[in-house]
Amino acid sequence: MYYYAEPVGRLIEALNKLPGVGPKTAQRLAFHLLRVPRSEAVTLAKAIVDARDQTSDCSICGNMTDRDPCRICADEARDQAVICVVEDARDVVAIEKTREYHGLYHVLRGVLSPMEGIGPEQLRIRELVARLEGSPVQEVILATNPTVEGEATANYLARQIKAQGIKVTRIAHGLPIGGDLEYADQVTLWRAMEGRREL
Repeated sequence: MYYYAEPVGRLIEALNKLPGVGPKTAQRLAFHLLRVPRSEAVTLAKAIVDARDQTSDCSICGNMTDRDPCRICADEARDQAVICVVEDARDVVAIEKTREYHGLYHVLRGVLSPMEGIGPEQLRIRELVARLEGSPVQEVILATNPTVEGEATANYLARQIKAQGIKVTRIAHGLPIGGDLEYADQVTLWRAMEGRREL
């Protein structure tokens, strides 16, 4: 039984492939796009194609950029002595939004995950180690997510980096602002206690 005209079905199928978009949301988005003025649909389609065609990875840090090197790596005002290692380009955006960090970045493009066949060779670890050799970097901040894979990646990187005599730090983990102790899991509470500081 045919529910949709073929072009609409293809649109729903394409939208359904996006992360976090299920069949009902894909259908809702498709019908919304069919109702907007053609110019808006064309603008959206062009923005998608332009973003895909005009962005690439920075040759230095691996962040998503429209120029090489990226604006962060090219900014001489940034602290060249500190590199923050993150899993994904989205993490760079999250940290930049705080407006508190003024160092450089290194994007791994994932974490170690033997179950998924992701080892050090699949990540940008070799590039990080090479980048640190003979550089003015004095500290590397490991900002991988507090997951089993993120912790394993941080521990692996710490061993690699410490061998070069560079200070390695890990972002703190704990309770979010506005969170309740009774709803926190044991690992989060343990991390919060471990990362306590004097007031």
